[in-house]
Amino acid sequence: MKILVGIKRAVDYNVRIRVRSDGSGVETDGVKMSINPFDEIALEEALRIKEAGKAEEVIVVSIGGDEVQQQLRTGLAMGADRAIQVNTDEALQPLTVARIFAALAEQEHAGIVFLGKQAIDDDSNQVGQMTAAVWGRPQATFASKVDIDGASARVTREVDAGLETIEIDLPAVITSDLRLNEPRFVKLPDIMKAKRKPLDVVTIDALGGHAGNGISAGHHAAPDARSRGIMVEDAAALVGELKNRGLL
Repeated sequence: MKILVGIKRAVDYNVRIRVRSDGSGVETDGVKMSINPFDEIALEEALRIKEAGKAEEVIVVSIGGDEVQQQLRTGLAMGADRAIQVNTDEALQPLTVARIFAALAEQEHAGIVFLGKQAIDDDSNQVGQMTAAVWGRPQATFASKVDIDGASARVTREVDAGLETIEIDLPAVITSDLRLNEPRFVKLPDIMKAKRKPLDVVTIDALGGHAGNGISAGHHAAPDARSRGIMVEDAAALVGELKNRGLL
């Protein structure tokens, strides 16, 4: 079985986000970029499944220009067997990304498409669900535990009421939640080995798709600064202040 893992290049979660002065987007020049944390968790789980003898190959995929090769090499250093860069300079919307992953899953005959539940830059939480719909296969989102048993997977999901366990047939799409695992550290020898692993570059057109987007962002702005809080003497004063501000 092959496992296809999508990884997205995003601003490192330790970096404070800054909006460009012209409002055209988020500042990325000179900013540390990393694998989206949820995608890193998905990759770690795919590698563990392979190490348990339940998969033969783990393939990492990233969409973007040559800059994403840095994150793909990191994925290879973690233990992935191959990497695929879908080359484009456009910022794609979730549905376009889902179509790319579905096309690659068909092309590679993947048993599992493993994705992070969301990216920390746009927080869309849509690609996994859309990929399953376009691909026409089952989905298990927000996974906190995954057990592979032959042609099926038993997945424990984190839901509002607690935990839910479902069983799905493979091939399928699985998205990882935060508590699924703790990703491994990459060692220097593995980084050196990753340079010799294959990294293929394909175009969106080669996958039978197009890069057109139906949605575009016209302006970006930082959130308003939070106003300073006040101290009140008692509950009555609190209620009065809330009424004055039109909150009650």
